[in-house]
Amino acid sequence: MSELQYLEVERREAVALVRFNRPEVLNALCQGLMEELAQTLSGLDADATVAVIVLTGNDKAFAAGADISEMKDLSYAYMLEDGGLTKHCDSIATRSKPIIAAVAGYALGGGCELAMMCDFIIAADNARFGQPEITIGTIPGFGGSQRLTRLVGRSKAMDMCLTGRMMNADEAERSGLVARVEALDSYLDVTLEVAAKIAAYSRPVVSMARQAVDLALETPLTQGIRSERQMFKATFALEDQKEGMAAFVDKRNPDFKDR
Repeated sequence: MSELQYLEVERREAVALVRFNRPEVLNALCQGLMEELAQTLSGLDADATVAVIVLTGNDKAFAAGADISEMKDLSYAYMLEDGGLTKHCDSIATRSKPIIAAVAGYALGGGCELAMMCDFIIAADNARFGQPEITIGTIPGFGGSQRLTRLVGRSKAMDMCLTGRMMNADEAERSGLVARVEALDSYLDVTLEVAAKIAAYSRPVVSMARQAVDLALETPLTQGIRSERQMFKATFALEDQKEGMAAFVDKRNPDFKDR
């Protein structure tokens, strides 16, 4: 992987930790950062030794939105032709491996949207989420209005998108935006432990479980249930299903081979 300017990448066995590294501007999302993120995630997605990716910032900010100084003078014609930051904004949502967001401090605008593209969010107790685009004369552009509504419902999404207010970690957990809230001094360790747990399971089964959950947001209930049932049956073609059930009966830990 080429030298990175805006990101730091660490490996913890089968878990890759990707950290935003623009602390001087609260990890604001610039063109260079988004390009590096897309390339980095693509490389990690293709790396057979990586099972799970964790995306994080620092204790003050996951990412406090887009870099407005870089965006403020862009024209409509440029946005239509090039897309600006939006051309990279699906680099998380389209990955085939699980991505967990570990969020502390501010996750605003594009930062909140990137976190929502991950499979789930583990938040520190100081986390603050928001879509404040309306306060600077625009609207969410990374899918925020769509994903936020699906996660927290129309009323809260309208409240956040029309007022620009921030949601604290406790409200975010109650509303379904985040999966868990942990203490600031332990949220990243907890996230890495969760990632390692997922990495130890059968990768084909993890992939099918992710697909099944995502189908619930994209298909009618009857179609989703049919698809889930077919994937459930398909697991019985895997060696890992045989090993997992045999281990359960034998009261031992399974030894999954990812096949």
